[in-house]
Amino acid sequence: MGDKEEYQNKKFSTRIISNSFSKKDVHGAINMPVYRNAAFEFFSSEEIANAFQNKIAAHTYTRISNPTVENFENKIKEASGADMVMAMSSGMAAISNTFFTLAYAGCNIVTSPHLFGNTFSLFKFTLADFGVETRFVDTNNLSEIEAAIDENTCAFFCELVTNPHLEVADLPEISKILKKKHIPMVIDTTVIPWCGFNAREAGVDIEVVSTTKYISGGATSVGGAILDYGTFDWSNNKRLTKVKPTSDMSAFAFKLRREIARNIGAQMDPDTASMQSLGLETLELRFNKMSASAFELSRFLSEQSNVVKVGYPGISSSPYYDLVKKLFRGNPGAMLTLNLESKEACFDFMNKLQIIRRATNLFDNKSLIIHPESTIYGTFSAELKKAMDIDETLLRLSVGLEDVNDLKSDIIRALDIL
Repeated sequence: MGDKEEYQNKKFSTRIISNSFSKKDVHGAINMPVYRNAAFEFFSSEEIANAFQNKIAAHTYTRISNPTVENFENKIKEASGADMVMAMSSGMAAISNTFFTLAYAGCNIVTSPHLFGNTFSLFKFTLADFGVETRFVDTNNLSEIEAAIDENTCAFFCELVTNPHLEVADLPEISKILKKKHIPMVIDTTVIPWCGFNAREAGVDIEVVSTTKYISGGATSVGGAILDYGTFDWSNNKRLTKVKPTSDMSAFAFKLRREIARNIGAQMDPDTASMQSLGLETLELRFNKMSASAFELSRFLSEQSNVVKVGYPGISSSPYYDLVKKLFRGNPGAMLTLNLESKEACFDFMNKLQIIRRATNLFDNKSLIIHPESTIYGTFSAELKKAMDIDETLLRLSVGLEDVNDLKSDIIRALDIL
């Protein structure tokens, strides 16, 4: 067995931790140093000219690339199996840069109305001002997806598990439609990391992730990533058909790295990359504990008389229970929802909690709870909230690393005194 094959056969955490530097550190450091600088010196005029003209591989300016960021990207490649990874300053930067690469005036995006608030706003308002149409469909209805696609569709997009609706799309079946229509599948997989889901096997072409969540290792920093699996033929894509990439990059990756990301300037900084590289090394351990606790809490909440409804794709009452078994390894993440009798009851319950924090974000080491209708979607009109099925009686709970029995006690105390 060759070294490469042997390395690829290593388990998830080993692949990440064993990932080597692109260049040997002069001091033999086993953690990538933080290259906290803007520019890089060259030995000759000819060398720097060749670097700027992409004739040699070299770092020139941190807005374009940086050794610490590159090391983080390589770790994600090992974790995911992607062909190309680009680290961004946030999850929204990953989504926006992806669609600035794919979209053009007169094109359309097919997606679900059940999206994170800022993602919905990007499609509905920001991209619309540039002449991009968004077609909202029920992603559980395959015929509706197919009917929405036409010759100007630049991509299909959805969240792997919708936030906060907790819907799960049947990506392998959707992929069959998209391949027939020559449309790329772009998926936000933030809710289930690579140790729990294989994007390539599910038919994903481009993956976007908020690395702020599981990967950062306790919400230490804000970041995002774009992953290209090299599975899509861009020769038929209206935006990218004229792009002439190098042999080691797809047309999408070439357009993104050589033009879009450079011109927009939303790349990840080296300090963030360093912190998130360390977070990535413990990802599997934290995900397994958090998602196991989420599963246990969802069953526990289902037994409470003053909880109207519990949402978690991994419990048998979920309509996505069978699909979850097909798509994911183990429990489907650390996010769950609960509905109480009224908005007022939701606020009262949140105010009584002592361990669970009232804060936004997902998959921090600490458990976090939020009322989406009044916060994430708080500035949206009543009409838009209705179109997005945002329920004022719903709470979103991100389960952290605390002892699950302590979380149960905190919840019981808050429920009992409503």
